[in-house]
Amino acid sequence: MHMTASSASYRLKNLEYAVGSQLFVRTPKGMTLTQAGEVLARHARNLLRDVEIMHTELGAYSANLRGTIRLLANSSALNSFIIPSLARFLVSNENINVDLKEQESPTISQAIAEGQADIGVGAGLEAHPGLHRELYAVDRLVAVMAPDHPLVRHDEISFKDLLAHELVSVERNSSNYLYLNHQARLAGIPMRVRVHVHNFNALLYMVETGVGASVVPASTAEDAIRQGRVAAVRLSDPWAARELYLVYAEDPGQPELVREFARILLNDPQVTAVRESR
Repeated sequence: MHMTASSASYRLKNLEYAVGSQLFVRTPKGMTLTQAGEVLARHARNLLRDVEIMHTELGAYSANLRGTIRLLANSSALNSFIIPSLARFLVSNENINVDLKEQESPTISQAIAEGQADIGVGAGLEAHPGLHRELYAVDRLVAVMAPDHPLVRHDEISFKDLLAHELVSVERNSSNYLYLNHQARLAGIPMRVRVHVHNFNALLYMVETGVGASVVPASTAEDAIRQGRVAAVRLSDPWAARELYLVYAEDPGQPELVREFARILLNDPQVTAVRESR
């Protein structure tokens, strides 16, 4: 179990505390189960057996899925949902490969319709002839800044308010930057970006140290916000609340793998929980 005796003993005591009953009789010669312990052991064996059966059945199902999926996604969907989802799935499914690329949301549906990829996920994707479209997740863009930033005292700000301050952004060719730069042009105020970084983790570190503020999907900043490393302020702009849609071609000749993999992405437990809660 790769566990010291003291660590194991501590966990067993916590188990007894959680159950609310003594599970073991401890003697100099070892430990035996109490009646409550016997009941718990019986249920635990049943649960483990059921889990093993579940893995066997699901393993047989996923073993039939073979091939390569070409997947396009905007940066919000990519970093908040798809990469964690794919990691959880691919680690136990060796027969599927994924060609994953980031792309701006406005161009994703057309790219799927033209056969450039099999599945696309992006913000606000509109219905498109010949494409199946389904709500994938809901995410909100928020302003993030150092805890001592002057805008922290506000419960809500507009993007225009944020544009008056120096900013940190991901790379210039990222869909996140292109989208925000477009919104800044519509507002008639240029973005004052001090530094472009390669991913959201680097961006949040820059924000935390006070280099500048930024706008990111709320889901990508949850840990940093919870740990108090950065503060988040709600954006009042309607475009900050974004629905992410999944699309693929409605083609009778479409490989079954594409439809099944779309179902896998849509039914990932963490994605489903976010979709239902928001």
